[in-house]
Amino acid sequence: MKARIKWVEEVSFLGETESGHAVLMDGPPAGGGRNLGPRPMEMLLIGTGACTAYDVVTILKKGRQLISDCVVDIQSDRAETDPKVFTKIHLHFVVTGKDLKREQVERAIKLSADKYCSASIMLGKTAKVTHDFEIVEG
Repeated sequence: MKARIKWVEEVSFLGETESGHAVLMDGPPAGGGRNLGPRPMEMLLIGTGACTAYDVVTILKKGRQLISDCVVDIQSDRAETDPKVFTKIHLHFVVTGKDLKREQVERAIKLSADKYCSASIMLGKTAKVTHDFEIVEG
């Protein structure tokens, strides 16, 4: 996997992926940025959320669960001093579907956390990563 990061101005950077997508990242005004895009550490969090949501949706679909939505709300804490790594990350899944089986949702989240989600497993080397979930009928 390859990526390219190009400095745009001040503390703004354009990240380009091997698959041909681009995202602008920027720093806060207090750090010289213009708040034009997400911070790099925010990108890590949303990438992690997307990685694990992908796993959960895929696993539930393979298990013939009638899933119609999956939202992951993330809360995190970072170290006070440099390097300000994540120290705690909590992922709360809201899984919506028809007659979803609680055991299968729990299993899908556990498989993602323990085996498939490279992002959360990697971040788990510095942070305590926890999960919980709720099921919404719909």
